Formats: sequence, structure tokens, C-alpha cells
Amino acid sequence: MGDKRKKHAPGFKAKVAIDALRERESIREISTRYQIHATQVSLWKGQLQDGATGIFEHPADKRGVRPDHEVALYEQIGRLKMELEWLKKKLPDLDR
Repeated sequence: MGDKRKKHAPGFKAKVAIDALRERESIREISTRYQIHATQVSLWKGQLQDGATGIFEHPADKRGVRPDHEVALYEQIGRLKMELEWLKKKLPDLDR
């Protein structure tokens, strides 16, 4: 049976990626010290470099982006409106 995958905390990933960015040690030395594969160190380093610009973005620059919970709420409102319209059509008219 194969080994189970390890789930590393975001803080640990950041620590490894920052060490890799500093380039005081080789990727191989870093991977040996933290007991992870060298490819993983390189991947986390690349992710840090790609995502670093997002740290300095102003929240007003993200106007078109909605949080996930807000999107979920709008989806639920839409479903409830559809159910209400369906019920209005199916139930007999009580006003008459």
C-alpha cells in the first residue's frame, strides 16, 4: 500500500517558499532540511512569486469579485424565487 499524502499548513509552505526565494541554500538542501521533495519546494516558490502581487493590491481594486459566501447566498435566493413561482402556478388560486 502506498504512502498517504501529507497536508502541510500554509505557514509551513510559506516558510519553505521564503527560504527558497532567499537562495542561501540550494533547493536540494532546503528539501532535505524540511523533509519534502525538491519539486514541491520549487512549486511552492513559484506559487509565492506568482501570488506576491496580490498582497499589495488595494481592496477597491477587486470591486468585481464577490466572496464565495455572497455568491452562495445569491444562488439560494434565485432557487427560492424559482420555487415560489412554481408554487404560485401549482396551488389553486385562493382569492376566488
